Amino acid sequence: MTEDVLQLALYAVERGKVHGFDEVAALVSMTKRTMVKFANNEVTVVQSWIDTETAIYVARRSRIMVINSACRDRECVDRVLRSAIERIDHVDVSEIYAPLPSPTGKPLTGLVDKRIVESPEIVIESVPKLIDTSLREGAEKVAGVLYAGYRRKGLATSSGAELAEEATFIEVYARAFYRENSGHWAWTSTRFDEEKIVDVGRRAASYAKISLPVTTIEPGRYTAILSPLVVGNLMTYLAHAASALMAMIGMSLFTKYGPGTRVGNEMVSIIDEPHDPELPNSTGFDDEGVETRRKYILRKGVFETYLHNTKTARRMGAETTGNAGWLDPHPWNIVVEPGDMSEDEMFREVRRGLFVLNNWYTRYQNMVEGQFSTVTRDTVIYIENGEPRAIVKRLRIAETFPNMLRSVVGVSKTRYDIAWWEVEVPTRAPFMLIENVQFTKPEV
Repeated sequence: MTEDVLQLALYAVERGKVHGFDEVAALVSMTKRTMVKFANNEVTVVQSWIDTETAIYVARRSRIMVINSACRDRECVDRVLRSAIERIDHVDVSEIYAPLPSPTGKPLTGLVDKRIVESPEIVIESVPKLIDTSLREGAEKVAGVLYAGYRRKGLATSSGAELAEEATFIEVYARAFYRENSGHWAWTSTRFDEEKIVDVGRRAASYAKISLPVTTIEPGRYTAILSPLVVGNLMTYLAHAASALMAMIGMSLFTKYGPGTRVGNEMVSIIDEPHDPELPNSTGFDDEGVETRRKYILRKGVFETYLHNTKTARRMGAETTGNAGWLDPHPWNIVVEPGDMSEDEMFREVRRGLFVLNNWYTRYQNMVEGQFSTVTRDTVIYIENGEPRAIVKRLRIAETFPNMLRSVVGVSKTRYDIAWWEVEVPTRAPFMLIENVQFTKPEV
């Protein structure tokens, strides 16, 4: 099942050397994907297709290029390489060039659920059950998307990597509606689990069905309970900021807050986890063929490590962390360590504050300071003396990551594996209780 992608990658490396490049690496990925869309309480689209992505890295006299294409055959690869050799001498010499390393990575096993590959109908049939559960929970309407499939990748490099790996994945999210309110939930895994899929519909409906009056509040600082959807979104931004390249070019708060700096409360620990068999981005090797490993980004609130490839590591006098990205290092999966609180306990702790279920449009205002804003979406509950009092519409969180992380006073015991379009890196996220969060009104 993995030979074809690896053979195409090996061919690209061989031909790249023939064309005159000093170094070549090729990463070929084939994904067989099924999508199930649902809206207005019924399945509206079931579609399956195969995507092939071929990325080629070439270097010549310390000049580098990365070409992304949909090449599926050798003829296409040759066209890409001929075009690259004609252009590479017009590229500036890279300030962070480093030679490709000798491979140390090994493919992970146990990432494939055969039910997803051999019986995709059971995955498709779980969606009507999600819809029915959401309606039984009290939703008037429910909509969303489920993606599931099988992915295999092959990596070859001129420094000797010949690696192939396969995995399955599921990602599902649903939005439920009741009167003027809406709720949302999401889940991801490498494994099929009908109960978890159905629970997405149940939880989305349970938040939509909350029966409270609608009110407005004054902008200001409030204690906030952030759901795993919001935590997942914000942790994705924070983990990407740990890229050594982003820090080097001044586009990260970790340009200012280097390793060893306290950035958050000691109860906040964030891990890049490439080996968890249930998280869909797990892998045994990075894009340079280097072995991946589990590592803390924040350990008990202290920033511990940049994410490196060999280029950024050489520039900073460090060692690669197995997070290549040929150009920009990146996290694989994000795991937030659990705390000791329940969601109910968090509500009881709030004298005057807000529960935020979901968010979107997260944007930086100042990357070096970690200053950002994000707009609330779906259910926002005003809490007073530990009790839900009202639904609040249209708020924006306007904060800095250091302020928020230092103000965390509670992390839930239970965590949820989340991915959807606002949480692009699979994240195992808890609920978080945070004091003095700045809320404003978004512009109309």
